[in-house]
Amino acid sequence: MSKENTAQMGFFQRYLTVWVAICMVVGVLIGKLLPGVPEFFDQFEYAEVSIPTAILIWVMIYPMMMKVDFQSIKDIRKNPKGLYVTWVVNWLIKPFTMYGIAVLFFYVIFKGLITEDLAKEYLAGAILLGAAPCTAMVFVWSQLTKGNPAYTIVQVATNDLIILIAFVPIVKLLLGVSNVSVPWDTLILSVVLFVVVPLTAGILTRIFVTKRKGLVYFENQFLPKFDNATIIGLLLMLILLFSFQGDVILSNPLHILLIAVPLTIQTFLIFFIAYFAAKFLKLSHDVAAPAGMIGASNFFELAVAVAIALFGMDSPAALATTVGVLTEVPIMLILVKIANKTPHWFPKQK
Repeated sequence: MSKENTAQMGFFQRYLTVWVAICMVVGVLIGKLLPGVPEFFDQFEYAEVSIPTAILIWVMIYPMMMKVDFQSIKDIRKNPKGLYVTWVVNWLIKPFTMYGIAVLFFYVIFKGLITEDLAKEYLAGAILLGAAPCTAMVFVWSQLTKGNPAYTIVQVATNDLIILIAFVPIVKLLLGVSNVSVPWDTLILSVVLFVVVPLTAGILTRIFVTKRKGLVYFENQFLPKFDNATIIGLLLMLILLFSFQGDVILSNPLHILLIAVPLTIQTFLIFFIAYFAAKFLKLSHDVAAPAGMIGASNFFELAVAVAIALFGMDSPAALATTVGVLTEVPIMLILVKIANKTPHWFPKQK
């Protein structure tokens, strides 16, 4: 990764893995030395959803949703092949390869290292990650690979809308196959709270501010005010999460690595499936690279939130989704480097 490329990322984004590791240490120390802190926050719960977590999730997701211009969807017919790659990989391939890879590692390869109960919850966390393709950080990955910004917006906008329909049934199906019982109402409530509410708020904010001040003001002055809100909300939530996970991490430190292995393999696999599909369809590199990035990266904010709602802050499933946050940035930077070295694989951009 060149200095020029990494400089395009924000300070927090560039070192996200470092911040997550620091949050892990701080959270574990709080849970161990100040157990009253997680106990205090644990009492604020409604319908199995942590209110403090919900607030921090909104702080994270709301700024992302404002960036998505849903009016761009009207241009969907101009070059639909890249969208077909995104949709098929994200919703017909990715959740099921994640399930298969996670089962292989947690139930077969790592069978002697983790109990069956832990394997089941780690699998559940992996499923939540696999069913939640990226909606926010992909703008960064697209920029770093010189992706077509207008096309990326269409890819992300349609992806956000599909999440509303497909996320719950896919998660319900794969968790059911994994013998993990989850109530429909909790799943649906999670999607409403962590996708529908911030998505609606983002759309309304974009419309209101654009009408009053214009699109240039909205994109150049209004949006930058929220640049660090997403990362700060994420880091605060991770400290809270790790304060509940202290005993699990301290008693099973190796498990962080065990969870990271299948997640890493899945990330590379999905990227190359999308990337080579785009190559086969003779798409230009500025469309192919974001298509690969959307599939490879995860909407980990949603996955973490749903894991907490379904299984609790101190659950192994929540830990598994959090490891997804820990591994994502370094892996995605490697994929960005691969994409930037292979534009000659694709036709010249028109």
